[in-house]
Amino acid sequence: MCGLTGFIDFTRRTSAGDLAQRVEAMAETLRHRGPDDDGVWTDAEAGVALGFRRLSIIDLSAQGHQPMSSASGRHVIVFNGEVYNFRELRDELSTAGVSFRGGSDTEVIVEAIEAWGLEKALGRFVGMFAIALWDRRQRTLHLVRDRLGVKPLYWGRRGNLLLFGSELKALRAHPGWTPEIDRGALASYFRFAYVPAPHSIYQGIEKVMPGTIVSIGPEGDASTSAYWSLADIRDGNKKSPFQGSDDEATDELDRLIRESMGLRMISDVPLGAFLSGGIDSSTVVAVMQALSTRPVKTFTIGFDDAAFDEAEDAKRVAEHLGTDHTELYVRPAEAREVIPRLADLYDEPFADSSQIPTALVSRLARKDVTVSLSGDGGDELFGGYDRYLQGRSLWARLGTIPRPLRPLVAGAFKAIPVSAWNALFTLLPAAITPGQKGETMHWLAGNLAGGDFDALYQRLVSTWNDPEILVPGAAEAASPFWAGDSGKEDVLERMMYLDSVTYLPDDILAKLDRASMAVGLEAREPLLDHRIFEFAWRLPENLKHRNGKGKWLLRQVLARYVPPELTERPKMGFSIPIGDWLKGPLRDWAEDLLSEKRLSGDGLLDPGLVRTTWKRLLAGHPGADARIWTVLMFQAWRHRWRTN
Repeated sequence: MCGLTGFIDFTRRTSAGDLAQRVEAMAETLRHRGPDDDGVWTDAEAGVALGFRRLSIIDLSAQGHQPMSSASGRHVIVFNGEVYNFRELRDELSTAGVSFRGGSDTEVIVEAIEAWGLEKALGRFVGMFAIALWDRRQRTLHLVRDRLGVKPLYWGRRGNLLLFGSELKALRAHPGWTPEIDRGALASYFRFAYVPAPHSIYQGIEKVMPGTIVSIGPEGDASTSAYWSLADIRDGNKKSPFQGSDDEATDELDRLIRESMGLRMISDVPLGAFLSGGIDSSTVVAVMQALSTRPVKTFTIGFDDAAFDEAEDAKRVAEHLGTDHTELYVRPAEAREVIPRLADLYDEPFADSSQIPTALVSRLARKDVTVSLSGDGGDELFGGYDRYLQGRSLWARLGTIPRPLRPLVAGAFKAIPVSAWNALFTLLPAAITPGQKGETMHWLAGNLAGGDFDALYQRLVSTWNDPEILVPGAAEAASPFWAGDSGKEDVLERMMYLDSVTYLPDDILAKLDRASMAVGLEAREPLLDHRIFEFAWRLPENLKHRNGKGKWLLRQVLARYVPPELTERPKMGFSIPIGDWLKGPLRDWAEDLLSEKRLSGDGLLDPGLVRTTWKRLLAGHPGADARIWTVLMFQAWRHRWRTN
């Protein structure tokens, strides 16, 4: 729900009227996130302006209006998200003597902070949120993001200005905005297909990290503190692992999911759920239907290409559960209609191609509901990605080579041309040929050259393995997580940890937030309740992986509601036939963005490398479609925002 923004003018020379006018313009860029109401609050003496757009979910009355002041007037808050346990906290605060004017969770949040202090209150909140809190007594601004990074929040300095907002477009609307692309962040984007936190595509603008408070004092000095850390959860839970039986683990997870679902079904507006027919979304819908007194509204996207179509699987699950099910089959025409809007939705470069069906299913759901639940998080929590077992298997082979020898072996592999490797394999008897051709041998050499497991895994999740070649003169932006810390965990655990602190917030959750909020739809993720997260990290591996499959325990919970034969199928993800579309109906659009003139105009990319990769895509080389999609999404973003 909602969009927030604001700024501090440290010159403190801007009039109250100008403060209000500027923050109102910033908030207006977020209208799609909050079409129901708007508000501004200013303090000219402090140079502070807060702006807000509201999507009304809880307490639809004017009593939920933001910006909202605490009863004492000390704190002023703008808040995006939901604190699901607000009723429990409200009862506790009321017992302690706090009086409430309305029924919103926003009022509970600001009064809890006033009563208990910021960090203690945050530790009590169950939910997803981004918060900007102005402390009038301390003249300090606090920017806060939820534990897992469900809700976005950007911030940064521009001279005497501090700017912040739910999306970058709000910061752009301030007259003091001066954009400059961060080439290091751009290189990192091409590696991962998203800009990894804390970086943004712009120099000097950052994302508030999940589980973190950024505090800006009266003179502009900023400090950062973590109120929740997955690394702490990971390390602490090793000391108290789950010791129960399989049945006890299943009971506990079932209980936690039902509790999480019960909280996330609280709404004063219609709600439904996304349903793909896979393990995660089927579990969410199954429990949701079990807790509901009427058929749950469910929504799915299908494709004519059977290799990408999940609609039939979703339909069978929906029929079994008795949901009120709606499906939409996506064709290239629908994709072409969405693609021009992507640069606006994701107002920094973003290239997970499932952004297209996510945008379409969000639009489909919004016709009937204002809140939709999703199954995001199951893979990271319970080891669902195929790459986890593949990564472990690959490291079991490569990791046995002594580290000092790895660069030598990698160099020897790469010294042999691809054509020579291909010729060698044609000479081997078919019965012993491993099926690996020359390109694969070079790929293995690249993985081996990295040295430690983190380097290997980074390559496994990379779209471009050498993005600094694609972005001449760039040095990839440093990440706090890819730091060679792999000795602390088993490699499987390490992969799940890295995905949870990088890929989950920066790709999966960013994708869903922008797509849903673009149409005024609130998405909720029951599996990302932090209590489920903490429980999952206490589980031994055999409750996550068993018999060559991930998500074993989640499958056991689902089997209580849905027969396994309806959901047991190879993992497909939310993918689309992007390569075929680019070679067919989207080719003219792609050719325009990839023209020599477009690519050579600003010197940010190597045109020759891009054109070569485009030719490889047209020739059917695997992986070229994902690499070209990152270039296309950057080019489209560059054209939309025209940033120097």
